[in-house]
Amino acid sequence: MQSILITGGTGSFGKAFVKFLLENTEIPRIAIYSRGEHAQEDMERDLHDSRLRFFIGDVRDQPRLEMAMRGVDYVVHAAALKIVPIAEYNPTECTTTNVGGAENVVRAAINVGVKRVVTLSTDKAVNPINLYGASKLAAEKIFLAAGALGAGKTTFSVVRYGNVHGSRGSVVPLFQKLAEKGIKLPITHKDMTRFWLPMNLAMAMVANALRLSSHGCVWVPKVPSIRIMDLAQAIAPDQERDFIGIRPGEKVHETLITADESRYTVDADLFYLLDPRGMPAGKPVPEGFEYTSNSNPHFLTTDGIRKIL
Repeated sequence: MQSILITGGTGSFGKAFVKFLLENTEIPRIAIYSRGEHAQEDMERDLHDSRLRFFIGDVRDQPRLEMAMRGVDYVVHAAALKIVPIAEYNPTECTTTNVGGAENVVRAAINVGVKRVVTLSTDKAVNPINLYGASKLAAEKIFLAAGALGAGKTTFSVVRYGNVHGSRGSVVPLFQKLAEKGIKLPITHKDMTRFWLPMNLAMAMVANALRLSSHGCVWVPKVPSIRIMDLAQAIAPDQERDFIGIRPGEKVHETLITADESRYTVDADLFYLLDPRGMPAGKPVPEGFEYTSNSNPHFLTTDGIRKIL
């Protein structure tokens, strides 16, 4: 691998993945593509490595993407508008970035001859009930269909996962901050469950997809689930809870693989692999298999969560 570009490279995943690449590979050129000049300046100052290249740009701008991708072998598309309530109230901005941006990344990669592109997706793209999830479902479909656009040497694949511990979107920092101030912890629903993905596993899945994936595959990591009440207990066992009710577009439980998708899903030990074009090589999952946060056989206990935190 000679060069790689990460869209949204100054976000939580982007920063962690760039640091991972710097520490564990000898890639001579790592390009960060994002909109925030101050975030790029901070990142350059913190990492201070001659292999880094920074591009100010928006995924809404295809010509700028093409300019940034020139000479790039691999692309990780991590840029997106991700906050569910903000997407609900700003639908056009959400779809322009998440759907239109995915189209631009695909076209730009094909036009300049990038070898392999991986996009990050989310459990919210599965049976979506909010606009963010629907936009990421559309982005998945765009990437999986990209092979029909005359991609030639460019392959496209998807890594789909749930909530990442250590990301800006995690509820953990909020709970910790409120606990320090002695403020009640807001709980939307007492039975809520979520998949729980360490950042290092998210990075490993993307690295594997870049290295191994053929076109049109969806990678889903096997991860534990947590109960929101156990998370609150692990962070602030003596703190009062404030049951605020489910927010617009929010689910009680999350799904990473549906029963319909089980028809083309295989169990690959550390992850599941989906190929909508047909059953990929591997051990097929049982017909009707679902991978949901509440039916997951692996739950973290309160003590287990506390050890991770």
